[in-house]
Amino acid sequence: MPLQFRRLSPHKAVTIDAPARLHLGFLDPNASLGRAFGSLGLVIDAQGTRLEARLAEHEQIDGALTEAERERIALCLARLQAAYGPATLAIHVAHAPRAHTGLGSGTQLALAVGTAFVRLVGHPASSAELASLLGRGARSGIGILGFESGGLLLDGGPTGDLRQSAPPLLARQPFPDDWRVLLVSDHSREGLHGAEERRALASLAPFPQRLAAHLCHLVLMRILPGAAERDFAPFADGLTEMQQTIGEYFASAQGGVFASPNVERVLRAVAAERAAGIGQTSWGPTGFAIVASARAAASALATAREAARAMPHIECTIVAGRNSGATIRSAEARAQRIDAA
Repeated sequence: MPLQFRRLSPHKAVTIDAPARLHLGFLDPNASLGRAFGSLGLVIDAQGTRLEARLAEHEQIDGALTEAERERIALCLARLQAAYGPATLAIHVAHAPRAHTGLGSGTQLALAVGTAFVRLVGHPASSAELASLLGRGARSGIGILGFESGGLLLDGGPTGDLRQSAPPLLARQPFPDDWRVLLVSDHSREGLHGAEERRALASLAPFPQRLAAHLCHLVLMRILPGAAERDFAPFADGLTEMQQTIGEYFASAQGGVFASPNVERVLRAVAAERAAGIGQTSWGPTGFAIVASARAAASALATAREAARAMPHIECTIVAGRNSGATIRSAEARAQRIDAA
């Protein structure tokens, strides 16, 4: 969806709030029917990225950033300037999730920078166009689609030519308001990324077509209908089975069904005492347990913290789903949301 904005005056600021997402699994990592990946994902209402940008005389990048993130923003700006014309920005990152933990921080940061840039220079551009320019969405479109609309999302996998389009949106369900997500984070680890991720993917055996068919069946006939009808049991059971199946496939690359044995231990303890859909987002190490109510979430959090009592590197928090996309605010306009609907 094009971001149609007039140019702001110099020194007028634009603030972007980009939501985090959970990647809940691929449908077919091996393209057994000719099209690879296909992703299920959920946008959440915490662990997002917020940045402020303005036109300035000298480029400036500061805030809650690592040096690697600072360099990534500078590269994004260089690509945006090459594509849309010279413009100098000062960018302040107020907060962002820790990189490489499975929350989609790289895509959200890139899209936030790209959206701020085109907002300030008044150039129309879609999120998919920005993602392609900035090198995002090579396997999953969940981060791009979540930036636009939020919710529980299913994409159809990339075409193989990112210059043409991002992975298409196949289905979007609002995430039920009552359901909650327990996040279990391991601060001692990072998920696979970069060259290490590419090597890991290349090392995997072909994904059996029968398993791809099984995952598609789980998503289309249990997980999505469960969310649509707010029927928690088939949703949770289907999601746990999907995660177990895809986790076993990636186990040789990440050291187990879960990248963090401690995260797995905590989540198994949670699931042993209540109905929950458990798994790992992307390469982890962050894991999740989706439960049916705020009351169940409070109980799950207590169980998780007890299981992690001797693990100071494990953090357990409760979040909700988010059924809206990124938010843009500027000094010249009221807040507006990017929504697919």
